[in-house]
Formats: sequence, structure tokens, C-alpha cells
Amino acid sequence: MHPSVALFQGKRQPLLLPACDHYAGSEKLMRKSMALQQELGPLFDITFDCEDGAAAGAEKEHALLVAALINDDGNRHGRIGVRVHDSASAHFAADVATIVGACAARLAYLVLPKAENLADVERMIEFINRYAQPAGRAALPIHVLIETHGALRDAYAIAALPQVECLSFGIMDFVSAHYGAIPGNAMRTPLQFTHPLVVRAKLEIAAACHAHGKVPSHNVTTEIKDSAVVANDAQRAAAEFGYTRMWSIHPDQIKPIIKAFTPRVSEVNEAANILTEAINANWGPIAQHGRLHDRASYRYFWTVLQRAKLAGLALPEAAAALVNQDTQPEST
Repeated sequence: MHPSVALFQGKRQPLLLPACDHYAGSEKLMRKSMALQQELGPLFDITFDCEDGAAAGAEKEHALLVAALINDDGNRHGRIGVRVHDSASAHFAADVATIVGACAARLAYLVLPKAENLADVERMIEFINRYAQPAGRAALPIHVLIETHGALRDAYAIAALPQVECLSFGIMDFVSAHYGAIPGNAMRTPLQFTHPLVVRAKLEIAAACHAHGKVPSHNVTTEIKDSAVVANDAQRAAAEFGYTRMWSIHPDQIKPIIKAFTPRVSEVNEAANILTEAINANWGPIAQHGRLHDRASYRYFWTVLQRAKLAGLALPEAAAALVNQDTQPEST
């Protein structure tokens, strides 16, 4: 029996996405990101930015460019999404009409910024579906930026929405929304990992995602010259805060982020050995190196193998065969 069936018993597996979400807002950077994705493969996602990361004043032309690039042959892996303007912006409706209307079938996801609350997200999704569904995309994946007080309050309910697959923490807007009550240096390390209000926000987002099998995406590191800072932030986001994905804003940040979120080779080998024994035991309990394992730990080790595959690691032969034939049963 395949792990997807044996370990989840008809329930949908938690979603997994590439560990790095790379943002690009200008034509030059978007094309450069596409070329890098073609070189490395779908080890990271690209998010074309129509909002804060794009130049102001040519929003219509920018949306048309984004749509053209997503439909371009250079989008080989189908792992490019778009951050549109927020619902209060005059450009939100035009972004959706232009981009979703033209390339719904090839969009990986849409990112919704500055959501005010659950109702705001629901309204935006309803509007998006008006364009996606006629184009044959019944449930276009949605990523939601949590960066307002209301969205943080409703994070659990937002994560529960069927089309939402990822919540991202927008640390800069979140800190700014406190109007000086949180110091500006809490937007970066070390205070971003110790200030109580920021820590609370990060933990609530991660907890909301994991409760519903969705993906928590950690905020950006603004340091673009020192890769050690990026690597440290990514390691802490994963090990201490339960994040499984992180933003990149510079090509040099992509590899350190992927590496930080990739399981160690020793852990991958351990997972492969344990799951091989579990299959031989028909998913009953086993003992390995003096430790008991059952379906609870099998689910953990199965996720290790899936994450390793997403990161491009070479898996042991038996484990690779399992992961490559993986299918996620629909929830019941």
C-alpha cells in the first residue's frame, strides 16, 4: 500500500511547495529569474510582482508583460505565480482581469497582499474565480500575505479556505502597522526572532497553516550581500518557527534558502530505511536501532522524502520509486 494511502487514510496530505519563493518586479529581473529556473529546474518558485516590487505609473503595461511572460515558452515548469495589487487598490481588478483572464491555465498561484481580514480574502477569491473558472481553472491556488492586524486575527480561518495553499508573513508592513510601537530593526535579525509581537505573529501564521495542511512562508531577508545572514534566517525560520518556505528578493538568496530547508542526507537515508521496513511490515510498528516507529513517525519520515525530492536531492532507489509515484487522495 502506498504511503499516501496507508498513512493518511483518505485525508488529503499536507501541501508541499518549493522551499524558496523568489520575487521579481522588473522585466529584466523577471526574465533573469526565468532563465535561472530553467537552469536549476523547479527547485524554487518565482513570483512576478505587480505591487510593491514593481514600478508605479505603468500598471496596465506591467500586467500585460506579466501575462505574456507566464504564457511564454520560457515558463517551462509552470511554477510562476503573481502578486497582484491589494483589493483597495484601483489596479486590483485590472490585474486580475488582465493576468488571470489571459493565462489562468499556466499560473502557479496568485498572491493577495494587504488583506484586511477573512471577508476581504473571500471577496478577492470570488472575484478571481470569475476570470479563472471560464478559463478552465476551477480552483486557482491562492497565497495570502498576512501583514495587517485583521488578517493576523483571522489567519486560522484564512488558512482553512480550500483555495488558499500558503500564508506569507509580510514583516515590513506588519511592523509599520504598529506606528513605532515595534522598532524598525525588528524587521531584520536578530530582533525579528525575539520581539514578542513579531514572534507571536510568526507563530500564529505557522500554527494556522499546519492546522490545515497549508504552507507557511517566512518573510524576506533584506540583506542581499551576505549570504550567511540569509542562511541563518532561513535556518531559524525552519528550526525554531516551523516555516517550510521563505521569500527571496535576490538571486543570490535562492540557494542558501533552499539548502536551509532541505533535509540532511543522513535524515533522508534514515527516512528511506524506516519506510522500507514499514512497507515490509505492512505499515505495522517496527523497531530500528532500538527505537520504536509506527504510523505517527512514518508520516514524518514520508514528509522528509517529499521535501528532499522538491529540493532536488538524489533519493535512494526504493524511496525514489515511492515518491515519484506519489498521489494525494482527495479529502473525504
